[in-house]
Amino acid sequence: MAPADQVADVFSYESLVHAVAGAMGSVTAMTVFFPLDTARLRLQVDENRKSRSTPAILAEIIKEEGLLAPYRGWFPVICSLCCSNFVYFYCFHSLKASWQQGHRASPGKDLFIGIVAGIVNVLVTTPLWVVNTRLKLQGAKFRNTDIRQTHYKGMLDAFSQIVQDEGVGALWNGTFPSLLLVLNPAVQFMIYEGLKRQLRMGIHRELSASEVFVIGAIAKAVATTVTYPLQTVQSILRFGQHRQQAEQSRLMSSLKGVTYLLHNRIRKYGVMGLFKGLEAKLLQTVLTAALMFLIYEKIAGFTFKAMGVRRPMSSRR
Repeated sequence: MAPADQVADVFSYESLVHAVAGAMGSVTAMTVFFPLDTARLRLQVDENRKSRSTPAILAEIIKEEGLLAPYRGWFPVICSLCCSNFVYFYCFHSLKASWQQGHRASPGKDLFIGIVAGIVNVLVTTPLWVVNTRLKLQGAKFRNTDIRQTHYKGMLDAFSQIVQDEGVGALWNGTFPSLLLVLNPAVQFMIYEGLKRQLRMGIHRELSASEVFVIGAIAKAVATTVTYPLQTVQSILRFGQHRQQAEQSRLMSSLKGVTYLLHNRIRKYGVMGLFKGLEAKLLQTVLTAALMFLIYEKIAGFTFKAMGVRRPMSSRR
């Protein structure tokens, strides 16, 4: 394939449609289920909070901080999510169009492309997620006295204060576990394909929509559960407001920092301390992913149809 054709695939109209549709789908789905993400994040960061269930933590937040508190930080999260999914969907589909042109698609290739797109996404958008984590937790009533309160006026002010007080590198806090977490879709894909083969064993038929939804939900739930301890560490690193010794602070963005946080959490709260907020995360992840892909497929399909462009089967995820 000529280099000019590869460049054309990367900057194609089709990739742009997928990116916009994915971004819009994620924004809509996250808005609907945003309180669940608030409960998950609060449980991960505020270790001394007694409430464990999602309804209980949301009830506490509303009682102590107001009716709109579960939606605190909605705007920066939505901005970050929109940018993140735009980057991911654009990279995934442009790389797929470029690398698989004229070749048969395979699960291995799709998996590799997904990991590459995930790495690009992490490196580009981590500063946005660091800022939105800080803003989402600002003003929260924490049970953990080691947490320092922040005073940001908005996204730009948060960027400015973080760079000034903690250095540019602080904007990439949590990058290491984020890079490890690109394996989440790999685990999900492996389980999904295994369950699909089991259902079709001895019977050559297409799976129904309900079957696909159920095994997709199971795969996502297992992948989320397996990688959840890293997601907890990621949230703590992004928040970055726990008081700690200087020598520990230098470890925070490294493998030793991740190991330290995992061991410290287990020592204080047991293995289950790594899974605080998992219930809220599972609810939010499964429901949000299902709604996001439904909206994504509808928007992309409608756009291609309206523009008279036949949507290639290879573009469907």
